Amino acid sequence: MAVLPIAQIGEPVLRERSRELTREELLAPTMQSFVDDLIETMRHAKGAGLAAPQVFRPIRVQAIEVGDNPRYPYKPKIPLTVLVNPKLTPLSAEIFQNYEGCLSVPNLRGVVPRFVGVRVEAWDRHGEALDYEVWGLSAGTYQHETDHLDGTIFVDRVADPSTFATWETFRAHHEAAFVERVRALVARFGA
Repeated sequence: MAVLPIAQIGEPVLRERSRELTREELLAPTMQSFVDDLIETMRHAKGAGLAAPQVFRPIRVQAIEVGDNPRYPYKPKIPLTVLVNPKLTPLSAEIFQNYEGCLSVPNLRGVVPRFVGVRVEAWDRHGEALDYEVWGLSAGTYQHETDHLDGTIFVDRVADPSTFATWETFRAHHEAAFVERVRALVARFGA
């Protein structure tokens, strides 16, 4: 496995719509090796997720995992999940305000409206069909990573630019209130 370079905002690959994979492409040893590298890179960078375009591959593959992450101690756990050709469908019109950051936009956070629940339809890394629901704060993580596959970065979805903050100013001025809101969301949905 290898740690791959992470594309930073301004790289054209982050603004492309990624192409879907066929099962044959997905099951090829080179693609399985790439999925391993994507996971390794996400873990090395301490991200909650990482999409293939963020490592310069415009294909519809993403990895999500939240454990004991020092960057996001308030996030509910999400076991390692690889999604190929994902499709997300909102399950409710209800949204929540999520303070987000991104490995491709270092040291910047901002408030993004996200649906509280989404249906996830995708393949796993072996081409097996997945179909399940994700609710609460975890739904925001899925939406963030899937946006990358369509060339959208969280900064595009920030409705109020006055919410932009560096990590340091987020921690000093916004984290406590955000974590309080997140705890209520997690208590409501269990995720």
